[in-house]
Amino acid sequence: MANKRQLKKNIRYACGDIAGECIFAQQVFGQDKLQEWDDIIIKTALLQQEAINRITVDFDKTPQDFPNRREFNKAHRQYFKKVVAAINQFMNDEISKIVADMNALTPKAPKAE
Repeated sequence: MANKRQLKKNIRYACGDIAGECIFAQQVFGQDKLQEWDDIIIKTALLQQEAINRITVDFDKTPQDFPNRREFNKAHRQYFKKVVAAINQFMNDEISKIVADMNALTPKAPKAE
């Protein structure tokens, strides 16, 4: 499992890539839909902020709450594993929505006959 710093970096990279794709698509396809592309970029920035806020959590137990350090470490790992799984699900759901919005703004290729 990656540490919190690495997760935050990965979220920033992913959201930055999505925003970059939007800017590229805006220049290539969407001169008439600038506001819609800007809205997607804003959604991406808000997604980044929300995901990073969700990572910034602390385990609410201390080693003294457990019979030994091994039990504490096990509970600590399980807690953060659940946090990471929840963030992954959140990111996947939100990115799917953003990609659907991007696809809706991208012109469709003509069908080959």
